Amino acid sequence: MELFSLLFIIPVLYLFFILWKWVNDLRDQQCYILDYQCHKPSDDRMVGTEFCGEVIKRNKNLGLNEYKFLLKAIVSSGIGEQTYAPRIMFDGREECPKLEDGISEMEVFFYDSIGKVLSRAGISPQEIDVLVVNVSMLAAVPSLSSRIINHYKMRPDIKSFDLAGMGCSASLISLDIIRNVFKSYKNKFALLVTSESLSQNWYTGNDRSMILANCLFRSGGCAILLTNNKALKHQAMFKLKCLVRTHHGAKDESYGCCIQKEDDQGRMGFHLSKSLPKAATRSFADNLRVITPKILPVRELLRFMVVSVVKKWKLRLGSAPKGAPEGPIKAGVKFKSGVDHFCIHTGGKAVIEGIGVSLDLSEYDLEPARMTLHRYGNTSASSLWYVLAYMEAKKRLKKGNRVLMISFGAGFKCNSCVWEVVRDLGDGNVWKDEIDSFPPKSLLNPFMAKYGWIQDEDPTTFKFPDDS
Repeated sequence: MELFSLLFIIPVLYLFFILWKWVNDLRDQQCYILDYQCHKPSDDRMVGTEFCGEVIKRNKNLGLNEYKFLLKAIVSSGIGEQTYAPRIMFDGREECPKLEDGISEMEVFFYDSIGKVLSRAGISPQEIDVLVVNVSMLAAVPSLSSRIINHYKMRPDIKSFDLAGMGCSASLISLDIIRNVFKSYKNKFALLVTSESLSQNWYTGNDRSMILANCLFRSGGCAILLTNNKALKHQAMFKLKCLVRTHHGAKDESYGCCIQKEDDQGRMGFHLSKSLPKAATRSFADNLRVITPKILPVRELLRFMVVSVVKKWKLRLGSAPKGAPEGPIKAGVKFKSGVDHFCIHTGGKAVIEGIGVSLDLSEYDLEPARMTLHRYGNTSASSLWYVLAYMEAKKRLKKGNRVLMISFGAGFKCNSCVWEVVRDLGDGNVWKDEIDSFPPKSLLNPFMAKYGWIQDEDPTTFKFPDDS
């Protein structure tokens, strides 16, 4: 009898051991943000209406119609008077950049943000196990990650990755790399460095589809410190709940809507086609289809299912209007039932408004993205972290809250993830010294007031007032 009991107990204990090990391994695979630091360039790199006008006037390839187009684009962009540009713009050398200009632009950001985030967290550079750097439009030898490793004298066994060409969605791709490394190694520290180099990528031609990028992109960056050490979870700021990546590169229209190329005169630039909104909508819809069941409560999913069935039934009976709706597609589900805050990529005013319509978001929900676009512009892959920092500065992020991040990038890609706030946050990051002045009373761009007269000019006699 005792032998029978022993033979029964041993498999049961073994089963409990396997279950405990599985649960323990899952806990070790968690991904936490310990701290992050957005980059705030020096004030002498700040771009206002006056300076924008000077840069545009320097481009002798532009005619009156191009000036009118730029005027309309800048005024309606949602970008304010305090964004930042690379130093090469202030030297008037945007038409003849050097490799060193791009590298210098990145190094200023690297050593500022990385130094601050490591110092604040009390982590030595030699403790970093994984380094992922994403800068889409600058490839240097040695790599950018090698330059960081050399500057901070990091360990020889560090696992480093450099991502290029990923566009504005690169932050979450980098995050996915770190998440997967964490699944194989316990108790590690990772550093995610995200930015974009503008020095060598200013378009000096007159192709409208390529001029637009000059109006939208601005300097910025962010360094994020992560870990999977469960002993540090109470010190963490955020815990990653899920991440979904959608890539429509197989669709020719999506692939070509956002691409770096040369114009007819051989000038390099970034082409944005008219099919971009359509490509973004399709990738966004596919991404939502995957992430929605992961983040929303069962009751909301059931409600949506019932509503969808009723709508289809009405369509069959002919009692509902037919035809595809114009504009952004509404998701149909109540995302606020599973998400507290929405961290939206600041790709432009239309991007923010489109996502707001699709997810049925309020002005309060869209405020962080709108203010980030107004204050810092589109800083490419790092823009999500400026939006997150705005929420923190406004003391919106409370323990247990969930934050949905949504980004778009060339390829065409839509990536999203959800973070859970581990503790009440309110430091403010780059916003803390000025957060009380946001939102401002007006977001109107003064560019129209200064250059609106261009709209009434005659092409045959057009010239700027200060031209000789």
